[in-house]
Amino acid sequence: MPLVPFEEITHLFADFEHTAFRLETRRGYATDRAGERFQAFMRGVNPQPVPGNAWNTNVREKAAQGAHFSRVRIVDDPPTDGQRFLMATALSNVAAGEDIRVLSRYVAESEGLPDYDFWLFDSRILARMHIDETDTTVGVEVTDDPTAVLAACRARDTAWPLATPSATVWAQVRSSV
Repeated sequence: MPLVPFEEITHLFADFEHTAFRLETRRGYATDRAGERFQAFMRGVNPQPVPGNAWNTNVREKAAQGAHFSRVRIVDDPPTDGQRFLMATALSNVAAGEDIRVLSRYVAESEGLPDYDFWLFDSRILARMHIDETDTTVGVEVTDDPTAVLAACRARDTAWPLATPSATVWAQVRSSV
């Protein structure tokens, strides 16, 4: 299956009807590390909410239509800087209506969850992220193949009940630092 640039799938975030689920498996993302918010976070500045950004605006609009964004982030013990940053910034996404949960890498591996990131739209379309060794997304593989979609649905259904709300884990991480 050919890879497409991420920009070619952005319509899926507005077009889905019921659910958009993300499994995040990386220890960090190049786009985060390149940003000023991450740099400030590394200097000890807590990220401020950004309710007006395009992502949160879309999440609110979809929630108003009855649709639901959710994700499970797999994290290490202890979490990497990139994972800590994602937990710190999750509050803004959650306030917009996205349900973000955290699952330990140990549990994820024990349960046989995939070791790659994906988005699953309406349990019908799978967008598997291809990310290189520098944590840069190099393309996305989009499919509605029933076998691939079913595997993603099973991963979601396995991960979700085992995961903990991000704010709960972030509070524990912050208190231990």
